[in-house]
Amino acid sequence: MDGATDDATDGTGGASGAEEPDDSWGGVAPDAARRLLLAAVEAFAERGFHATTTRDIAGRAGMSPAALYIHYRTKEELLYQISRVGHERSVRILTEADNSAIRPADRLAAAVDAFVRWHAERHTTARVVQYELNALAEEHYAEIVALRRRSEEILRGILRDGVAAGEFTVTDIRGTALAVLSLCIDVARWFRAGGSRTPEEIGALYADLVLRMVGAPAGRDRPER
Repeated sequence: MDGATDDATDGTGGASGAEEPDDSWGGVAPDAARRLLLAAVEAFAERGFHATTTRDIAGRAGMSPAALYIHYRTKEELLYQISRVGHERSVRILTEADNSAIRPADRLAAAVDAFVRWHAERHTTARVVQYELNALAEEHYAEIVALRRRSEEILRGILRDGVAAGEFTVTDIRGTALAVLSLCIDVARWFRAGGSRTPEEIGALYADLVLRMVGAPAGRDRPER
């Protein structure tokens, strides 16, 4: 997002700015496995998957390299677990937003608002989830792509309903869904904690922008937070 320098990273792709502790890994046990996942998120976000070594991940977790292999067979398995949990969270966020209202315009606003806020609040995790999946093994990549398609299907369903109800003016539903998802996801690339806008403010802004994009009428209800 060029020009958003007061909210952006320095463009290197590394982690920038503190964020709230990520609760995405609460179900991961034992504690050592969870620490390794958190360390891998930080390392992949800062250096990229290919430039990160297992020694680097283990060191960040305060463990020996040998200890890593007790919980994860390969570096790629760590990336897969991060990607799976992140994409399952994405599907859940969009599903809950889709079920939060009746009018398609309100459902779309809620989906964009929630999706953008997650990518801002969890920008380090989201950057790895969204931008490192090409490093996954073939079978893992196929599983993650299926989850991404599910997210796209939810958004397409909202757009189709909006067109059918006369609320949206959209001629290319698939292309519009991809554009909206790309807009939301890109927040993880440039967002910096402590910038001029909060995740809530960015979520509200993007929800309004997307509604204008699809030609939704003014005067809708704001999504609940």
